[in-house]
Amino acid sequence: MNAKAPVGASLARHNAALLALVFIVFEVLVAAAVVWFLMAPMARRSAEDLAGLMVLSAQTWSELPPETRPDFEQELASAHLLALRAEPPRDGGDELHGIYLRVLETALAERTGRVGHLSREIVAGETWYWAALPSGNKTIAVGFPEKRVGAQPVRTLLISAGIGLLLALLAATWLARRTVGPLARLEQAVADVGRGEVPELLPETGPRELAALAAGFNRMARQVRELLAARTTLLAGVSHDLRTPLARMRLALALLVEKPTPALIARMENDIEEMNSLIGKVLDLARGLEREPAAAIDLAALLSDLAGGAAEGAVRLALPAALPHLNAPPLALRRALTNLLDNALRYGAGQPVEIVVEPGDGGVRIGVLDRGPGIPADQMEAVFQPFHRVEASRSPVTGGAGLGLAIVRQLAAANGWRVELRNRDGGGLEAWLSLPAN
Repeated sequence: MNAKAPVGASLARHNAALLALVFIVFEVLVAAAVVWFLMAPMARRSAEDLAGLMVLSAQTWSELPPETRPDFEQELASAHLLALRAEPPRDGGDELHGIYLRVLETALAERTGRVGHLSREIVAGETWYWAALPSGNKTIAVGFPEKRVGAQPVRTLLISAGIGLLLALLAATWLARRTVGPLARLEQAVADVGRGEVPELLPETGPRELAALAAGFNRMARQVRELLAARTTLLAGVSHDLRTPLARMRLALALLVEKPTPALIARMENDIEEMNSLIGKVLDLARGLEREPAAAIDLAALLSDLAGGAAEGAVRLALPAALPHLNAPPLALRRALTNLLDNALRYGAGQPVEIVVEPGDGGVRIGVLDRGPGIPADQMEAVFQPFHRVEASRSPVTGGAGLGLAIVRQLAAANGWRVELRNRDGGGLEAWLSLPAN
């Protein structure tokens, strides 16, 4: 018993996780670049400015007359959110500060020449930071509230990383579903085909690759529909057209029991030949999609052979002096031209049929022209359907089996040719078979 292959995560989930990982790595790199090249220089410059202002304020305070110091302290508090006091701050060496405050401590040490740590205190319910700075021949405490700094880079990075991760996951999920959605529809459509159902066409939208994939599937779906329709038409047509000779044969057999005659035997032979011809046409139609290797073809010899198979004077060849070199499947080309010629001879009203060759679209065009009644414009496309007959009698003698043009259309589709019909000026029909250049 074969072990069942493990089923992995869905493509949408896999792509979402991969895209989220890429976005997270990108965000980390961007955050590191912003911190290193933008936030760190700005933090150092801001810390140096604040350190300079604190040191200058301490020095200026000692140089002012005692009566002006309260005004100076008030100005510092209102304009710069700085406070001065004679009481030294408590030792803050055991406290852990953020990055900015550590940079500020370094800047103060560079300006004062001595290492000091900021002390954290709660004053009137608000967090303050204090530093002991020289002021004349003594030391005073210079402080600022936490809101004076305001910057919280670590918290900012954590919040931005969390928001970025959430957005990355949402964007990755949306992109993955947008990409995988058409593939899921294709998977469902393929499953429908596997169950024998007629597949629905897919929208040919989205990225170029997915649109091309949908277009390819739609071509296959149309071919499946056409094949199913042709199969139904083929079976219905064969069953219908075989009933008439079978009914005649049954009647002839009943008469043979009573009185055998050569005429009855000849009629049965004709019915058998008619059935054999119909079966041969059906087999030709079934073989229409088979691939045949191309080979070099002497077009003049092929057309002369086809014309020679008709009654004398029934076919006229109009060939150019130099025919182009042609590579094509020989049997398929012969079958297609034979069917076109048979149709022209059958409906040509006894007038000679012309076979002409001319260049076209970089290749060659072979035309079979007759002077029959032509085809009504509204049936030009319908005559390519199996068992469709313009002649309504349904007699195989006057109307044929209705498969000739269907075989030509299938041969043309299988080999990259183009077949077209149009009524001739002055009456008749032109059937053109175009072959591409080699």
